[in-house]
Amino acid sequence: MRHRNAIKKLSKPADQRRALLRALTTEVIRHGRITTTLVRAKVVRSEVDKMITLAKDGSLAARRQALGYIYDKELVRALFEQVPTRYGNRNGGYTRIIHTVPRRGDNASMAIIELV
Repeated sequence: MRHRNAIKKLSKPADQRRALLRALTTEVIRHGRITTTLVRAKVVRSEVDKMITLAKDGSLAARRQALGYIYDKELVRALFEQVPTRYGNRNGGYTRIIHTVPRRGDNASMAIIELV
């Protein structure tokens, strides 16, 4: 049974899963959109939304939490400068997932995750 086990494991151990989500979150924030598998996109959506919510808060504690999660310090600085003006009046839903064609090698369902 998987009742009340909400986290998607992505077929990886906990440390690898955390590193993957941190890397994907960093790249989504850096580039604005990335192409990945549908399951990974759905999992990384919540992480990106958390980082944008921290940036909207703008406090020192929120900045330190973001620095502990996102790999690039300059990216965090830019995020905290741009987010309040870009998403100031928006209450969530900062990302969009667009389904694309399946991957050629293994037919995995692919998606594009992008910032709105």
